[in-house]
Amino acid sequence: MSEITDFALLLLPIAGGLALAILSTRLSTRLPIPAPGIFLVGAAVASDLWSELANAITIQMVERIAVVALIVILLNGGMDIGWRRMRRSVNPVVSLGVLGTFMTAGLLAVVAHFVLGFSWTLAGIAGAALAPTDPAVVFSVLGGQEIRGRAGTIIEGEAGVNDPAGIALMLGMIELATHDSASLLSVVSEFGLSMGVGVALGFMGSWLLIPLVARARLGSEELRPVLLIALAIVLYGITSLLHGSGFLAVFVAGLVFGDAEIPAKREVAEFNSSLAGLSEIVVFAALGLTVHLAGLSATAWRDGAVLTLILVLAIRPLVVVLTLARAKLDPGDRVFIAWSGLKGAVPILLAAFAVLEAVDGAESVYGIVFVAVVLSVFGQGSLVPAVARRVLRT
Repeated sequence: MSEITDFALLLLPIAGGLALAILSTRLSTRLPIPAPGIFLVGAAVASDLWSELANAITIQMVERIAVVALIVILLNGGMDIGWRRMRRSVNPVVSLGVLGTFMTAGLLAVVAHFVLGFSWTLAGIAGAALAPTDPAVVFSVLGGQEIRGRAGTIIEGEAGVNDPAGIALMLGMIELATHDSASLLSVVSEFGLSMGVGVALGFMGSWLLIPLVARARLGSEELRPVLLIALAIVLYGITSLLHGSGFLAVFVAGLVFGDAEIPAKREVAEFNSSLAGLSEIVVFAALGLTVHLAGLSATAWRDGAVLTLILVLAIRPLVVVLTLARAKLDPGDRVFIAWSGLKGAVPILLAAFAVLEAVDGAESVYGIVFVAVVLSVFGQGSLVPAVARRVLRT
């Protein structure tokens, strides 16, 4: 009986916290506070108050939860955009999502090395972790408001591309940090292979996935969206085993699937959207549980603040100017895209990869990345609605 009560004591704060997290999403429609940030900080506070929560979950468990959650989120993101809509903005999306990821990571590494005194290896880890953006945070503070024109497509598409790009880049940096035989050239070549295989298998997988989901005879139509999620995870697994970016493959398949005609497509889309929202809550909360707020040093807060300020005020605008120089965008769209490069769960997940691989100094980077994400979500994110009203055409 003690096992039942012990598990109940663990389950109670988790379930209660999840319920409060779902209820708190309403705050983002009344206040310019991104709901994901509430989940992240709330979980971190809870782990400080209830040590059982912090002890019950490891970084490896969180990393695996985040991988599954990211598969669901990227699939849903691709479906929301659709290939026809994406095709009209594919050049700026790829330029900002891939080249921009490299540029952001590289410039952050330079700042971390020369300003904060990090070694080049650790600076590269920090830069790779903080390069990806998170559109879920942007649309959370906008209360689901649709962004007209190409700006919305570019922001959504960028995150769909730069999340896999950032993950591939981080894995390469970890290889460089943990293997003496690794070189920068090998990191770049592995990155290119990962992204190329991911795109190819994403399109190939969608050609198989769509007919199977559309024509499968199931005992209940309610199982069709579950089948889609299961097949997306299969696609991720196969692509990863073939040394490709499974996340990119899932996103590409979602893009193609978004324009496909299948039975009960509206129900499938609604189920996936709800599951993606739940996944976002779970992954932010799980990542928050791994952070001990009281244990964050003043140095972590200082370094996180420095990197965030330089990223928001200098690096992100410069990257947007350079990568979108040839894009046909209104000046207001460029300003909004530059301001909307918010950080989310993926940077913390990438820092967790470095911790799991025992990269020297990775635990300090993990704390710094957490601080940078919190400052980005609450500081930069709270101003997104005001920036949107000021620069976007209605």
